[in-house]
Amino acid sequence: MTMPPNDESPWKKLTQPKGNNSPKPGGTPAQDPKRRYFLIALAGLLVVLVFVSPFSKSSSSTTLPYSQFLADAKDHKVKTVTISNASGEITGTLTDGTSYSSIGPNPAIPEDVTALRLDGIDVKFNNPSGLSNYLPLLMYVALFGVLMFFVMRSARSQMNGMMSIGRSKAKLFNEDRPTTTFADVAGYDGVKQEISEVVEFLKTPGRYKAIGATIPKGVLLVGPPGTGKTLIARAVAGEAGVPFFSVSGSDFMEMFVGVGASRVRDLFQSARKQAPAIIFVDEIDSIGRKRGAGLGGGHDEREQTLNQMLSEMDGFDPSEGVVIIAATNRPDVLDQALLRPGRFDRQIVVPLPDYEERLPILQVHAKNKRLDDDVSLELVARGTPGMSGADLANLVNEAALHAVRRGAQTIGMEDFESARDRVLMGQKRDSTVLRDDDRERIAYHEGGHALLAYVLEKADPLHKITIIPRGMALGVTMTLPEEDRHIYSRQHIEDSLCMRMGGRVAELLIYGDLSTGASDDLQRNTELARRMVREWGMSKEIGPMAWGSNGQVFLGEDLVHTRDYSDETAKVIDDEVERILREQESRAIEVLTLHRRGLTSLAQALLENETIDGDVAARLIDEAHGDPVHPSGSKTVSSLRTTTPVPPTDNETSLSAGFEPPALPNA
Repeated sequence: MTMPPNDESPWKKLTQPKGNNSPKPGGTPAQDPKRRYFLIALAGLLVVLVFVSPFSKSSSSTTLPYSQFLADAKDHKVKTVTISNASGEITGTLTDGTSYSSIGPNPAIPEDVTALRLDGIDVKFNNPSGLSNYLPLLMYVALFGVLMFFVMRSARSQMNGMMSIGRSKAKLFNEDRPTTTFADVAGYDGVKQEISEVVEFLKTPGRYKAIGATIPKGVLLVGPPGTGKTLIARAVAGEAGVPFFSVSGSDFMEMFVGVGASRVRDLFQSARKQAPAIIFVDEIDSIGRKRGAGLGGGHDEREQTLNQMLSEMDGFDPSEGVVIIAATNRPDVLDQALLRPGRFDRQIVVPLPDYEERLPILQVHAKNKRLDDDVSLELVARGTPGMSGADLANLVNEAALHAVRRGAQTIGMEDFESARDRVLMGQKRDSTVLRDDDRERIAYHEGGHALLAYVLEKADPLHKITIIPRGMALGVTMTLPEEDRHIYSRQHIEDSLCMRMGGRVAELLIYGDLSTGASDDLQRNTELARRMVREWGMSKEIGPMAWGSNGQVFLGEDLVHTRDYSDETAKVIDDEVERILREQESRAIEVLTLHRRGLTSLAQALLENETIDGDVAARLIDEAHGDPVHPSGSKTVSSLRTTTPVPPTDNETSLSAGFEPPALPNA
């Protein structure tokens, strides 16, 4: 699958719906400090105008009593006089240039005015308009009104944030937004065909309604993580040409009871207003799990949300022209009422890609990479069975990073090989220093796994062995499948059990005792053997009967683990599991005893080189045995190169027999 477009593009901001239920009362975090500073400055200005301006007289102005003013005028000390008819205030300048002010009678005494003019003083009268008298008061009222407006607006925003908590958080994508299309989704032609029918129905409903076809109400995308379910939904948004609402299942849940159901109602109401429309719910298992858990009853918040969604999809008032697309990797936990036809009419499986699909996916991800001429993406696709689209994207990126680390200008096949080893086996732990006797024990442990993987007929082919600590393991033996398998035979499972016993048995043969390194091998073998007995009917004592694994508590099925068989049957199951494991241990002892020289050769080669590939291991085993173990050809999968004309497909890669570090003993 291609990498989705950057979510932080400007288009995301343009398509953000108005009225989004954002927990940011009063504005965005970037605006709140600016608004706060503005209000503080406005309040300060108001205080200054109210309390400071009345006293802001010029420091050079002299206040004179009225009698003194008249006496100075007679002494020819006054140059100009301005009398205010509104307040009786007298202002002007003295002969020495000093400003003065005085308060006289209002109205002014005519005799005094005549005397001033006779003394040669320029007398003027100031007649202010009515508006100017009230201008300071009006200014104070306006400033106070602006201040109260911002205060009330902030309070209203906070109240709206609290009251709008039940609104949907879905993001609306309009048709004019450029985004991912089906052309950007490599492979999965069948999935795109079924999805494109829904898109075409919304675009041209007349073609389908002419023959009586009705639009599917729901499409459920099911598949392992990383297979591109969300990316396919984004491609639908780019192809639909109709309003597309995208929301995650976790967006419905909140700490307040009833919020989830309210958001579901708001989402469908918004979609109905813009019908035809598409609603995409990612990770729907977070709200669509089975009801009846007994952990809260009918008032459980998740159960109320699910009930509301069931009602909106196909209830008393069904939605017309609204299609819901959902994605999950846990279809087993979904409520059956949600999966029935009429709600989710189609369930589309998005599996792990096979070889024919991995190649175009790799080509898409390598499109902008600088590759060497010797790089063959066909070989990389053959050598990456079981990888999802996200794994392949990570593989190409890891190869590019490895090329940069080694100082190369282009990406070569060695970079892809190193990237694959890192993805499958883990990062090297160069800081881990092992003692010589520990390294030797690990070498024999991994050699036992590798020898059995090569000798046993039905085991997966051997790829690489290393005693360099990687990930959580101190050593790793890696095998890869060589052909397409959808079912596994009993012999293949038994060979896998025997191969995992190789490390434990090799230590027992060489040292005569055991270590904690086989803990993971024993755990995985016990689980696999128990499934053989309980689920797959591969035990003669149990016969054609199967009991599934115990229901998990989080599914709401059982609060206490129960079983549907008696204690006697449980003892038979335990005995059969023990018998299978002991038989494979005896078989491993027999094979390793026969090829002990090959085991020693592998251990010595690992101590010298630390890492050897499958071809080298096969040659050492054949030389120690004296004859080729497999006359028809070596059963190995080595570096990224052509090994077989049959391309491997979507089987799981086996990281067999990692030597686990000792665990702390239980208290």
